[in-house]
Amino acid sequence: MRTLILLSFLAIALAGKCQRVVHVLVALCDNEHQGIVKVPPGIGNGQNARTNLYWGAGYGVKTHFDKAEEWKRVTCATPNEAHILDRAIWKHRDSAVYIVADAYDGRNIREATIDLLRYSSGKEPLTIAAGGAIVRAGGSADLIAYVGHDGLMDFSLEDRFPGPARNTREAIILACISKRYFAEHLKATGASPLVWTTGLMAPEAYTLKAALAGWVLRESPEAIRERAAQAYNTYQKCGINGARRLLVTGW
Repeated sequence: MRTLILLSFLAIALAGKCQRVVHVLVALCDNEHQGIVKVPPGIGNGQNARTNLYWGAGYGVKTHFDKAEEWKRVTCATPNEAHILDRAIWKHRDSAVYIVADAYDGRNIREATIDLLRYSSGKEPLTIAAGGAIVRAGGSADLIAYVGHDGLMDFSLEDRFPGPARNTREAIILACISKRYFAEHLKATGASPLVWTTGLMAPEAYTLKAALAGWVLRESPEAIRERAAQAYNTYQKCGINGARRLLVTGW
């Protein structure tokens, strides 16, 4: 009996080691509270995740990953934070990779931006029960991703979030001109930019999904960035060279 208990603990420990987690922070599109080009009211209401452009609409994170064959949604509790309106978690079909995605009220884009940097620095580790597993999220996640308007175009942040000397976390920031606006802040965290942008973009979920397909396979940053550019061109018809100029990796 004692041996079985020890083996069970060993299995749990090994499962925890092979688990890899992406924590996605989605700042809901908000016509009223963000400095954006206005979109139709139904998809631009930052207090309604269900129909929002970046969450519940056709290419929103929740809808798009729900339709993906390689990702299976698992049950999870509603987050306690009032400014996080919805949460969805998916497990990869063929690996121990999880996606935790949080939909932030559009009025709280500052909180989403701060959490991106805080988590990237390794601060605020979270453990979330999901489908019978315990998922390491927040500052314990391996990859932190942001989807939405670039709030740093509207406001500034005084705080810095320094990370450990050997910070292995990576970040994907799908927002307009994110390399220029986030570089100083992200560098302080010690995390590495896996994919971010040099110009204006539509931060819809197909770009993130394509990048994560390469990340699951542990491809190189350049290969992951190429997947993202190919997907963006497929949906936006902007030309592959334009997509490659827009979506870049590294400093």
